[in-house]
Amino acid sequence: MMKIGITCYPTYGGSGAIATELGMELAKRGHEVHFITYAHPFRLPHFLERVYFHEVEVVHYPLFDHSPYPLALAAMMHEVAQREQLDILHVHYAIPHATSAWIAKEMLGATQQIKIITTLHGTDITLVGQEKSFEGITRFSIARSDGLTAVSEFLKRETIRYFGVPEERIQVIPNFVDVDTYQRSNYPCHKSFLAAGGEKVVMHVSNFRSVKRVRDVVRIFARIRKEVPARLVFVGDGPERPEASDEAARLDLSDSVVFLGKHNSVAELFACADLFVLPSESESFGLSALEAMASGVPVVATRVGGLPEVVEDGVAGYLGSVGDVEAMAAAGVRILNDPEEWLRFSAAARQAAELFRVERVVPRYERFYEQILMNDDEAAGNRRRSLGEAAT
Repeated sequence: MMKIGITCYPTYGGSGAIATELGMELAKRGHEVHFITYAHPFRLPHFLERVYFHEVEVVHYPLFDHSPYPLALAAMMHEVAQREQLDILHVHYAIPHATSAWIAKEMLGATQQIKIITTLHGTDITLVGQEKSFEGITRFSIARSDGLTAVSEFLKRETIRYFGVPEERIQVIPNFVDVDTYQRSNYPCHKSFLAAGGEKVVMHVSNFRSVKRVRDVVRIFARIRKEVPARLVFVGDGPERPEASDEAARLDLSDSVVFLGKHNSVAELFACADLFVLPSESESFGLSALEAMASGVPVVATRVGGLPEVVEDGVAGYLGSVGDVEAMAAAGVRILNDPEEWLRFSAAARQAAELFRVERVVPRYERFYEQILMNDDEAAGNRRRSLGEAAT
């Protein structure tokens, strides 16, 4: 049994979802899990055996224009690690979480040999980490981690390319899904609410950041609707939600677009979906696409980042170029207009999701933890080499 601290962004989004699901699965397997973050993770029930939540409180002083959350997080990590005798701090996102974990480890000093494992999810490498003001601290935080994982081969390649991390230092462990939870036959269909006229349900789930290109979601739907009676259902919330609403109004589609807001469990919503659309500009993995596939929902998405590792083009759905709404809409029409084709894609999507089932992936994290805890000398040598390369 290991004692594991997990830090993630607790809000709606793929990294927070997978970190929370990982913690819950580890607890089921007998480990003790401590979530350390500023809010209750959105997918974490209020009570689970061997799962604890430690809230990071940020005190606001007039001296600070902005709250020093990374320092408050480091202090809480140190406190929990010391009190609970944690073996591992597993942080999701390099910035600021890996930095805070390193500070906490330094505070512990030689009194406690805790290990830091950093899981890279995407924008910490492809966006934030490449900002000039953050590049150095991102490189440092990666180098100081005892173990590194990335959620896709694409993200591993990007990390090697931008930060010069030795290839052998990064273990690819993909995101996962509980395929039993996402079995669509488990849920009553809510189509009478979502599509009262019996239309096809086109769905998009995200945190509505600009990278998700939600205007393209509406544009794709508009073209699909010309050929197939359909309704568009948005799940989630975020800064670009008004953009989606404006686009729907501009195209005179407001009556055919539903905004459901945030939902802790999207499995019962996916059970009503006929097509999932994800026209993102960048995706390091595409967890929402995987969850849709586990529900037997064909996917139309962009051929970017890690998505081709999840969605096989022409099998579980179709992949198009960023911004090519015509091609993605045509792909959606082909799937929705042919019942036999839809059944074929639905079955293939479900079968592809089996490769990412929780029982396959979580043991890989356990083995990685054990490897990091056992191979102190080798890990230290790798870190020294990584630090030397980072300095040159």
